[in-house]
Amino acid sequence: MMIVRRAFRHLSRASDVLFRKTLLEREITIFPDDVWLTSYPRSGNTWSRFLIGNLIHENEPVNFLNVERLVPDMYKTADWSMRRLPRPRLLKSHECFDPRYRKVIYIVRDPRDVAVSNYHWEMKLRSVREGYPIDQFVLRWMEPQFWLRIGSWADHVNSWLSTRSGRKDFLLLRYEELRKDPHAELIRVAEFLGLEASEARVNRAVELSSADHMRKLETTQGAKWVATGRTRQDKPFVRKATTGDWRSVLPEKTVAYIEANWGDLMQQLGYELATKPASLPAMSYAEK
Repeated sequence: MMIVRRAFRHLSRASDVLFRKTLLEREITIFPDDVWLTSYPRSGNTWSRFLIGNLIHENEPVNFLNVERLVPDMYKTADWSMRRLPRPRLLKSHECFDPRYRKVIYIVRDPRDVAVSNYHWEMKLRSVREGYPIDQFVLRWMEPQFWLRIGSWADHVNSWLSTRSGRKDFLLLRYEELRKDPHAELIRVAEFLGLEASEARVNRAVELSSADHMRKLETTQGAKWVATGRTRQDKPFVRKATTGDWRSVLPEKTVAYIEANWGDLMQQLGYELATKPASLPAMSYAEK
């Protein structure tokens, strides 16, 4: 059933493209001074859009009704509209490595938490039924074809780190560090963008982008936001906004499977493993 629902979603997406409601991602106009806020899905991109958007736009607080204008999502905003934006533009993307992206802020998050977040997001989208076993979901989610074009979490992360890591036009942000000290991380972002990072400016951006503030905005704006308007309104978009939630959610066997597949990359990024996998644990699909 989950596969059928996802297929319907992709068919709907294809229909949007066919009737020019949206543009194919590789067709959009790209300028050399664009700044790309890029990540694998459910890694903290929306929160980062609020944080950085509020840092840049000092006279207009970011909310769910203006974020597509201030920090547009390339999948939700028409190319003709984005071309009219003041430059340099800050644009949201989930694309894997694209050589046309010259200046990139890349957000990475612990894949164990990303798995949990994707599980709840797919449920909000009605692609996954309530109560669907999370261990079965994670098996499918880890397959490269789960997200068309961008591959698995490891595929996506490797595509950027192997090509851009260490370059002055590439800024790597860890979601966990953003949560731990958003002020310090925003100062890094400001320096990367060439912006003044006064204490007042950074404090304002952090306060206007807090999880509590975003939840309040969602209660009145979530049904009108293009990203969540057609999703389940009984499930929040802004959930716990914490790190390490996987510890109380993912079965031990599922954690071991993730770490056996992606453990080396996770450790390179500073994520401590909970297991010492010598080989892949036996796991299989079980339709329920």
